Amino acid sequence: MNKEKNDDCLVAPLIGISRHRIGIDGKGVVTLVAFHGCTLSCRYCLNRQCLRADGVWKTVTPNALLNEVMQDNIYFLASGGGITFGGGEPCMYDTFIEDFCRIMPKEWKVRLETALNMERHHLERLIPCVSQYYIDVKDLNPDIYNRYTSQPIERMVSNLRWLLSHEGMAAKIIVRLPHIPGYNTPDDVERSRKILTDMGVENFDELYYIIPSREEK
Repeated sequence: MNKEKNDDCLVAPLIGISRHRIGIDGKGVVTLVAFHGCTLSCRYCLNRQCLRADGVWKTVTPNALLNEVMQDNIYFLASGGGITFGGGEPCMYDTFIEDFCRIMPKEWKVRLETALNMERHHLERLIPCVSQYYIDVKDLNPDIYNRYTSQPIERMVSNLRWLLSHEGMAAKIIVRLPHIPGYNTPDDVERSRKILTDMGVENFDELYYIIPSREEK
């Protein structure tokens, strides 16, 4: 986490803010706040700017972010919505998110879109703040996961098991299981789903990546 040079406030780099999202990131009206930076390098990343040095849209402090998203407070309160932090990998900005949650209206819901491939201490700080997790596990086959993300799978699996060990956590987790052209098959996805079910995952979002033809070559 970076700090501003002229004061002692936390700052975080963003790649974008998307308002008025309905039915995509949880219940109610949601604003997606997307961070720059990720621990993975996925072949078909939807937000490649999060990995580029010149991909930062702007940097904000928790107070500055609150001032920007407060315009939708009435929608959040009326619908049970709030803020979804994504990216990039939002867990890398655990201290920023913790500080934001301390100053935001307590009625807002905070959700994370995460790949869970980071050091455990980031996740530990966020547990008191987060009401729902969208976890993109890619695939539970270690070879497929490594080929697709350029990272080993063990840290992600360990973090998922740790989350699931907390009472009531399974109800807060939705695991996204993608069908990825050129990387996994329907049988691979089904095997991943069975492993995850045995681990205690209850909620799944199975999706299909649509890859432009030029990417498939």
